[in-house]
Amino acid sequence: MPATPAPDAHNVSGGLSAGRHYLGLLALIIAGEVIFSLPFHIPRFFRPTMLEVFDLSNTQLGDIFALYGVVAMLAYFPGGTLADRFPARKLMAFSLLATALGGFYLYTLPGRTGLYILFAYWGLTSILLFWAAMIKATREWGGSHEQGLAFGVLDGGRGLVASLLASLAVLILAQRLVGTADNQAGLQSVILFYSVATVLAAVIVWFALPKAQDKAAATHSNEQTAERPHWRQVLRERSVWLQAGVVVCAYCGYKSLDNYGVYAVEVLNMNQLQAAELTTYASYSRPVAAIAAGLWADRWRSSGVITVLFALGAIAFFLMRGFAGVLPGSLIITNVVITFVAVYALRGIYFSLIEEAKLDARITGSAVGLISLLGFTPDIFFAALTGRLLDANPGAVGFGHYFLVMALISALGMVCTVVLARRLGRRT
Repeated sequence: MPATPAPDAHNVSGGLSAGRHYLGLLALIIAGEVIFSLPFHIPRFFRPTMLEVFDLSNTQLGDIFALYGVVAMLAYFPGGTLADRFPARKLMAFSLLATALGGFYLYTLPGRTGLYILFAYWGLTSILLFWAAMIKATREWGGSHEQGLAFGVLDGGRGLVASLLASLAVLILAQRLVGTADNQAGLQSVILFYSVATVLAAVIVWFALPKAQDKAAATHSNEQTAERPHWRQVLRERSVWLQAGVVVCAYCGYKSLDNYGVYAVEVLNMNQLQAAELTTYASYSRPVAAIAAGLWADRWRSSGVITVLFALGAIAFFLMRGFAGVLPGSLIITNVVITFVAVYALRGIYFSLIEEAKLDARITGSAVGLISLLGFTPDIFFAALTGRLLDANPGAVGFGHYFLVMALISALGMVCTVVLARRLGRRT
């Protein structure tokens, strides 16, 4: 009887290595969305219910988000340095656990002062140890030729996770409202669900991200200690500042989606549950939009795709402004979905500009820190500004002004991208 040949150790090792490689990306996807589920999903998908239960106006909730944004802005800069010095696995797992603790506090339904403190706390826990570490790990995963795919799959996957979690949360809310209409108990159930999911994400990150990166990060940290710092190199890089401008405009578009639930109630005459369902179902476009944009960017170039997406967003927002209350409801909802698609596609690939700009890999974390410090400033001003805009002109008039502002911001983003593309073209 012939002996059974021994397995090819190289192939087995390669298969296991590939499996771990994709498992790491899956962990980044899950953690990258769950970390923001408590501070963002609840206000986005369940905004009317949250405003009612916590007795808040749009302006007050906007001010609470502004405090989150201030703390987050201060955390982006040092977070980039930490990402260049310590392993992503440890930074991200601790960040998730700390964020989950805030969720258990939110479950107690604190007063307005407690909400201010909580969102400031989340601005620290969700950014300082997490954001730059995740972006750097994703750039390393994508290598030199698949940056669009890497970031597109990351954001598209995050979108799918967001939609699945929101769908489950909507079911939980609907179940609690059956026969009782107790919005407070329903919202508490949603909060508890997201808090537990955040703890589970921390466990996934701890075991799924490769431990081999821990040693590599320690070695790189020692090298950086001798070379420190890279901030001068980052600050002199003009493309970084232009990338920050691109992210500012794209992130305003993303933040604009937070008010679509209120738009559905006040302008489209939906009830709170229908509004939550609309925003949840529209969010399912995120995986398709982000991954498609990533593949397109790898075949063309990221800056070109981003220019087209900003142009599409500007047109869509302008139509939302000019024809709200005039067009049939089905066409308005179609245009709502188009704005979701454009915004999600932009989010999927704007960090791939780092590779297009050929920035030194050793300063990725620092570059991400500076781009994010500037690019995510809408967390400070956007909700406060638009909350006042909508409260001053309730209903269709206020949303007309709102969508006009978004059209102008999208046009500005297109200009920033064109200037960046020309600069990178001359450099090439």
